[in-house]
Amino acid sequence: MDDLVITESLTIPAGDLMESFIRASGSGGQNVNKVSTAVQLRFSAKRCTVLSQEMFQRLKGIAGSRMTKDGELIIDARRFRTQVGNQLDARERLAELIRQALERPKTRRPTKRTLGSKKRRLEGKRNRAQIKQGRKRIQLD
Repeated sequence: MDDLVITESLTIPAGDLMESFIRASGSGGQNVNKVSTAVQLRFSAKRCTVLSQEMFQRLKGIAGSRMTKDGELIIDARRFRTQVGNQLDARERLAELIRQALERPKTRRPTKRTLGSKKRRLEGKRNRAQIKQGRKRIQLD
């Protein structure tokens, strides 16, 4: 197995990746019972020296239930009927997850409400209150 190239500056060493071939479920006839075509790709993200702690935390959030408590990311690929197809699919899906983790989310800067928006809001509340006042039963003294 080769190193996984994510970007020009980031490459995951082959030692951090572990592939195992399992039997795929679903259609395929008798072939599905004989041949192990599905791929289970395990990436030890917590122990990977290439990823920073910040990137690991973002990857953990993106991966969700695919990441174990030990920081190992598991990707099951069974879309294709060949080992090679599933192997390439699993590696590409892992690369895409890591590319997403590379991007820093933009920090949200809270904005101030404009004076006009405050006035419009209060005017709307006043109008609504008048409408509700008009629905009251008239009291005759």
